[in-house]
Amino acid sequence: MTVKDLEELYDYSYWANRKLFGVISQLTPEEFTRQVAGSSSSIRNTLVHSMSAEWGWLSRCGGPDRSARLDPADFPSLQTVTDTWSNVEMMVRDFLSRLSNEKLDRTINFTNERGEARSLPLGSIMRHAANHTVHHRGQISLLLRMLGYTPGNVDILIYYALKSSS
Repeated sequence: MTVKDLEELYDYSYWANRKLFGVISQLTPEEFTRQVAGSSSSIRNTLVHSMSAEWGWLSRCGGPDRSARLDPADFPSLQTVTDTWSNVEMMVRDFLSRLSNEKLDRTINFTNERGEARSLPLGSIMRHAANHTVHHRGQISLLLRMLGYTPGNVDILIYYALKSSS
């Protein structure tokens, strides 16, 4: 894995997020926060969880400090989520732009949610953070369908096809 590989993963991730945000923008405020299903219950909560995790992993790797986990209650609308996620995107892009391939192997020590000490290479953590968001976009797509919306296809193959045709 290289920094360029990570940049491409995050480029895809932010493209897919924006496509999903376009569909989510059609929701009523009540639908955005409605408890539907899944581990985070609502579209808003799932978005905030995913965004908070991405920023948290970036922080562990040496990016800007996130402090406490983000609270969904602080994000009453999609606009508040997208404003913060735009900032997270800028922080990730800036972090990756200053990263060298050699630093991807640097060991990052952290404590997981169960209080267990863990160590992983920085590159693996950043790849995990991008993949974590893919997982939650899938959940959000299901929640959108449960609310009667069509989320569209945000598969990485669609991204590659569009990228190669431009």
